[in-house]
Amino acid sequence: MLPLSVSVQLFFAALMTRFGSLSALIDLEPVRPESALLKPKVMIAILARNSEHSLPFYLGCIERLDYPKDRIAVWVAADHSSDNTTAMLQEWLSGVEGLYHSVRFRTTEDERSSYEDEQGPKHWPESRFIHVMKMRQAALRSARAQWADYILFADSDNLLTNPAVLMQLMGENRTLVAPMLQSRTLYSNFWCGMTTQGYYKRTEEYVPIRNRKRIGCHAVPMIHSTMLLDLRRSASKALAFYPPHHNYPWVLDDIMVFSFSARQAGVQMFVSNREDYGFLPVPLGAQQTLKEEAESFAHSLTEAMVEFPMQPSRYLTLRPKRKDRMTFDEVYLINLRRREDRRQRMLSTLEVLGIEVTLTDAVDGKALNSSQLQALGIEMLPGYKDPYSDRVLTRGEIGCFLSHFNIWKEVVRKQQKQVLVLEDDVRFELNFKTRLNTIMEDAKHAHLSWDLIYVGRKRLQVKSPERWVKGVKNLIHPDYSYWTLGYALSLEGAKKLLDAQPLSKMLPVDEFLPAMFNKHPKEEYMAHFEQRNLLAYSVEPLLLYPTHYTGEPGYFSDTETSTIWDDESKATDWDRDLAHKKRNRGDAGPTSTLNRGHADEL
Repeated sequence: MLPLSVSVQLFFAALMTRFGSLSALIDLEPVRPESALLKPKVMIAILARNSEHSLPFYLGCIERLDYPKDRIAVWVAADHSSDNTTAMLQEWLSGVEGLYHSVRFRTTEDERSSYEDEQGPKHWPESRFIHVMKMRQAALRSARAQWADYILFADSDNLLTNPAVLMQLMGENRTLVAPMLQSRTLYSNFWCGMTTQGYYKRTEEYVPIRNRKRIGCHAVPMIHSTMLLDLRRSASKALAFYPPHHNYPWVLDDIMVFSFSARQAGVQMFVSNREDYGFLPVPLGAQQTLKEEAESFAHSLTEAMVEFPMQPSRYLTLRPKRKDRMTFDEVYLINLRRREDRRQRMLSTLEVLGIEVTLTDAVDGKALNSSQLQALGIEMLPGYKDPYSDRVLTRGEIGCFLSHFNIWKEVVRKQQKQVLVLEDDVRFELNFKTRLNTIMEDAKHAHLSWDLIYVGRKRLQVKSPERWVKGVKNLIHPDYSYWTLGYALSLEGAKKLLDAQPLSKMLPVDEFLPAMFNKHPKEEYMAHFEQRNLLAYSVEPLLLYPTHYTGEPGYFSDTETSTIWDDESKATDWDRDLAHKKRNRGDAGPTSTLNRGHADEL
C-alpha cells in the first residue's frame, strides 16, 4: 500500500492531467447564489356579524391581495348573526381551504342571533364588547401559537382595494400600522387626538392627513378597523384585547382597550396614507337597522368602484339582487361604446344599488362628419361662445346633445309618464335610491306639476338663494345650472324640449335646459326659444356628483376633447389654464367626498 502522502499526490496529478490546472477545476463549480427568502408569515383575522351584504366584496378583496397565499393563515369567527353570514363564511372557507397555509373557523358557542342585553343589531352593550374583545384576543393568541410574523385585523366591511397593501404596510417597518381608509365623509380608521376619557378629540393634524395633503406614515394615538401588527417585535408580546390592562381607566371598548394596551407597552400606533388603500362605511347609530347598514356599505362600495374595479368573491354562490326602476317607467343610462370602463363601472354600481337600467348608446361626436350634421339639420345657435374658453360648439357637445335628444324622442314614442336619465360618469350619494323615491312620491302626493327635476347638477353663482318648493321636502327652484349628470323627465317635459326644435339652433345641452326654464343669463340665447315654460326643479341636497372634476387626476372629457362643430380640422381640448376658473365658478364643488364636515360630524 502506498503512503497516504503519495496517494494524495497521485490524485491531484490525475486531476491536473484531466483539467489542466486547479483553477480550471474550481471554475467548474461556481459559487451558487442563495435562494430568495420566503415572505413573512401572516395571519388574517376576520370577525363578522350580520355581514351578508358586505362579505362577497370584502372577501373578494382578501382573495386579490398580492401576497403568496401559502404564507397566509386565515382565522375566521362568526358572531351572533341573524342573517346568512355564518353559512357564507363556511362556504368561502371550504372553497379557499386549499389555497391558504391554513384556515380556522369558530362561531359563537350558542345559536343566539343577538346578545341578551342589546337593543338592536347596532347597539353595543358591555356584554358585546367583552365577547368581541375575547374573540380578537383568541385570534391574536392563535397567530402567536402558529409563529406568525404578522397578524392583519380587517373588519368585514372594510374594502382593501389596493392589492399591495400587505407588502406596503410591512415596508413601513412599524410594530403597529394601519392603512388609511376613506369614506364618504372625513371619517377614517384613525384619530389624531384623544381626550382624557379615551374618546376622539378633534385636532388640526387630522384633516391634512385624511385629505392626503400630508403624505407619509404618521404617528397617531388611535388606529382601528384594519391594522397590521408585527409579532416579531418584543413589545408586541404585551399587546392584548382581553383582559384589559389592570390600569385601564375607561369604558369597555375593544379599540380603546387595545390602544391603552399599546400605550402601556410603549408601542406607537401609525397610519399610512402613502397610497389609496381602500374604503370603509361610516358607522351608524345604535337605533339604525341592518337595512340602513347595508345601504351605507353599498355607498362605500360604489365609491370604491369609481377608482377600482370591484368583483365579489369567486368562492361564494350569490343570489341575484332584486332590481327595479324605482318610481320610473324606465331608467336610461347613456354610455359611449368605446368607454367600456365607464359602462362596466356604472353597471356594477347600479347592480349594487338594485336599479334596473336600459343601456343607451351615446352618439359619438368624434365620429360625426359634416354630411351627417347637415342631414340632421344641425346648426349652431348664432353667436354662441363657450363662457370659459370663448370657443364655438364642439362635435363632442353635439354628440352629447343628440344622446339626450334621442332619449327625449324615445320617451314620447313610448308615451312614458316619467323616466330617469343618467350619464356614465356619476357617483351616487348615500341612500340614493330611497331618497329619490321619497322625493318623487312626495311630489306626486303634493300634486306637483313638473317637467324636469335635476338629480345632479352644477350650481352656478346666483344673486339670491334658490327658493324651496312649497309642500315638497328636498326640492328647490333651480337657477342657472350646468351639467346633465342625471335628471327625471316627464312626458310633457320631453315634448316641450322637442317642440323647441333645438337641432337647428344648438348649444350645449346643459345650457339649453336653463334657457328652456327661462334662467339663462344671456337673453340673446333665450330669444331663439319662444316657449320657455319648462317646469324645472332640483333635488336638494343633490344625489349625484361627477366622478372627477376638471383638472383632477382621472378627468377626461369626451365633449371638450373634440373638434369644432363645422370644421373637422380644428381640434379642441380642455385647457389646464382654465381648470381653476371652471372649478371656482359657482358651485364647482360640490360637497365632495372630502369636504363634508369633520370625522365626528357624520
